[in-house]
Amino acid sequence: MTARVVVLASGSGTNLQSLIDACAQGRLDAEVVHVVSDRADAFALERARRSEISSECRPPAPLLGDSADRGAARRSYDTELARSVADRHPDLVVLAGWMRLLTSEFLGTFPDQVINLHPALPGKFPGAHAIDDAWEAHQTAGLDHTGVMVHMVPDEGIDNGPVVATQRVDILDTDTRASLEERIHEVEHELLTRAVSELIAGNE
Repeated sequence: MTARVVVLASGSGTNLQSLIDACAQGRLDAEVVHVVSDRADAFALERARRSEISSECRPPAPLLGDSADRGAARRSYDTELARSVADRHPDLVVLAGWMRLLTSEFLGTFPDQVINLHPALPGKFPGAHAIDDAWEAHQTAGLDHTGVMVHMVPDEGIDNGPVVATQRVDILDTDTRASLEERIHEVEHELLTRAVSELIAGNE
């Protein structure tokens, strides 16, 4: 049975496109059935439209008040997001450049089904600025490599779930910040497709 995949993406959607292409070319026994973005200007939504994939934009409300109020707003957002995604009956939920931390209200709805793509190796450079952090470490401390990983998202931890797949990316003497990012993205596209394929095969 062809696996149903929902993708959450906040940006340009190049990793989403890699999954769409792999499905269309028969390299991935899956179908991207829905795309969600939290930003109306995310090109990921346009990629979904061009591929005739259902999509939606769910911009978050401003986080106002004290920490309790902000926490309640995040949980409310994730509850509604989970309901929408659940309507698509996904076998796998892929966070491909999704820039919001998910709470248990979402993650608890899809146990062992949510994976994240992160441009660093396990235990290195968690958070939203991994490529910048790796480049800074190269400049200041001579770091000679970084990498990419796909990991499960079982809880609200930041980029620390069980690892599905990794690949090293060397930082070359000739690299610039831009060329390093470009090569990391190339690895991301291949690694994400491979990881999704392996997870689908393991669930059959």
